[in-house]
Amino acid sequence: METGIDPASLSEDDLFRELSSLYRARLATLRHGPDAALSNHFKRTADLETEYITRYPSREVDTDRLTQAF
Repeated sequence: METGIDPASLSEDDLFRELSSLYRARLATLRHGPDAALSNHFKRTADLETEYITRYPSREVDTDRLTQAF
């Protein structure tokens, strides 16, 4: 099943917009979505986040957010 536009073809603005939309919908999908919607949500989130990491492998890490030494 297709879960959206290929993340690699998204502009930077579109990638951020898609990620933001998914994060806003996450709790509602988890709590109230049928199994198929939850499965699609997980796959789409993984695809978009993988594309983000591909584009920004050296993203800035905020050391204040670390819960243990890495």
